[in-house]
Amino acid sequence: MPQVKIIAKNFMDMVAALPALKLDKLYDNTFICEAVLRSLPPLAKKYVLQLLYIDEPVTAKSMEDWVLTDGVSKHRVAIDRLIQLRVFLEITDRKKETSYRLNPKFQGNLQHYIAHGGVLPRESMSSSITVRLPTAEELDSYALEQWESFLLQLISSSQPEKTTSFSSSMMKIFQQGLLSLRDKEAPKLTESGFQFLLMDTNAQLWYIIREYIINSEVRGVDSADLISFLLELSFHVTGQAYNASTLNEIQRSAINDLAELGLIKLQQGRKDNWFIPTKLATNLSVSLSDSSSRKQGFVVVETNFRLYAYSTSKLHCEILRLFARVEYQLPNLIVGAITKESLYTAFENGITSEQIISFLQQNAHPRVCDRAAPSVPENVTDQIRLWESDLNRVEVTPANFYDEFPSKDVFEGACDYARDNGGLLWEDSKRMRLVVKAEIHTLMRDYLHRQK
Repeated sequence: MPQVKIIAKNFMDMVAALPALKLDKLYDNTFICEAVLRSLPPLAKKYVLQLLYIDEPVTAKSMEDWVLTDGVSKHRVAIDRLIQLRVFLEITDRKKETSYRLNPKFQGNLQHYIAHGGVLPRESMSSSITVRLPTAEELDSYALEQWESFLLQLISSSQPEKTTSFSSSMMKIFQQGLLSLRDKEAPKLTESGFQFLLMDTNAQLWYIIREYIINSEVRGVDSADLISFLLELSFHVTGQAYNASTLNEIQRSAINDLAELGLIKLQQGRKDNWFIPTKLATNLSVSLSDSSSRKQGFVVVETNFRLYAYSTSKLHCEILRLFARVEYQLPNLIVGAITKESLYTAFENGITSEQIISFLQQNAHPRVCDRAAPSVPENVTDQIRLWESDLNRVEVTPANFYDEFPSKDVFEGACDYARDNGGLLWEDSKRMRLVVKAEIHTLMRDYLHRQK
């Protein structure tokens, strides 16, 4: 069995977490097989290609002989990943010796792909039908505008930058942890919501896509079907138009939801409707933590805690307000300061000092990054951490106080019992006094009752 626990940090982790039956169903699609192969570690890819035309199981011991001593850890990671994704099927014989063979569905589709080449999931539409398609710059601008509109609605649902009616499926994702909704009250950001806003775009996108897939079952949509379609999108060409009539009902619903986030642009002609994937959609199958796709920075922080953001975006201004005092905004410049009061507000909302510092570093202006000095002055980062520690000097823990023990033996036994249960907070052996966490009070009471 796999030794590495599956934690969904990217798209393929979520694929690996699917039940075996759903995962095998995914491998009916050649594009899924190709996407999975692309995502594998280099050594795992090598193993797949080596066993691609071998139908008999290969023993684990034989595969270990292929590896040099310094590559053992990489070998284990590769094998674990292949088993998690059910690319390798593990077989144990009567002698309890382990062997591996390729998943027959995965193997057959990959053989066909190598022999006959790949074909796009669907053909793009003729330019005579679509007439004028948006340029690459216009498509990037559209995607950015849609994404910023979504984030602005999270920051201030009552005053979005533009009127955007998000679908019920998108709103359920927001309510999952980013927004709290109470009767007769406007939606408010949760701690997770504030932290979400300071993530980089790739991390934000992955969070939304992950929650969208997780919540698909509630909407009556098979998560395997949805994952299959999203991975198919990554094989479409950015900026090309594809006929919406080639989509089934589930896919059309997903396209409408993705258009709200800027992953897809929808257009309508006289007779046909079509969708145009943006870069956000075609990059879904690659690692969403790839730093190469990050936008150019815009923030300059000075040693006197003054902050200058060279941006025309209202979103950037609203995000800076989460932890800084914005003093004024010019057409292409936001001027503010990082103050103790503004940071205390951020800390109370659940934002940590490390998240603020990380945001400032990731979005530092290129001119600042080119200097030998740190992109954010050290005195500023140190002070941000100190102001946070001021709020964490005292930690309140619900507890219970015990005294008047009948004997030293009973007291020491109670200390040992509390310590073994992870609830001992303080003890005074001279006065035989004891403080334990409130969560083990019932256990302590029963223990002391048995000692009488």
